Amino acid sequence: MKIKDLVGYWDKYARGRLTRDASFMALSDQHHQQLEKLAVRYPLKSPQDLMRDLVSAALDEIETGFPYVQGAKVAAYDEDGFEIYEDNGLTPEFVRLSQKHIERLKARQLESIA
Repeated sequence: MKIKDLVGYWDKYARGRLTRDASFMALSDQHHQQLEKLAVRYPLKSPQDLMRDLVSAALDEIETGFPYVQGAKVAAYDEDGFEIYEDNGLTPEFVRLSQKHIERLKARQLESIA
């Protein structure tokens, strides 16, 4: 999700599974005031929900913004038969680490249920 899409998202709905891990951050005075203005504009969203959505959107945007670095290995072929090379940039490692972290969170959640 792009940051510019958040307003529409906030106006419609919010879904998703949350971790039990809390994160805390100190904001600059300017950003704190901006967050308060958003909270006034969207009273059904808590400031914590707004921050979570903003951080999530920023992380999604970072992931999609990593530059593609062409590798030497052909990973696939497109519909016209042209070679598509593996990505040797930051995206594959970021995705791998994200999936590893998600699996660890899922395992912890299952442990807490049992």
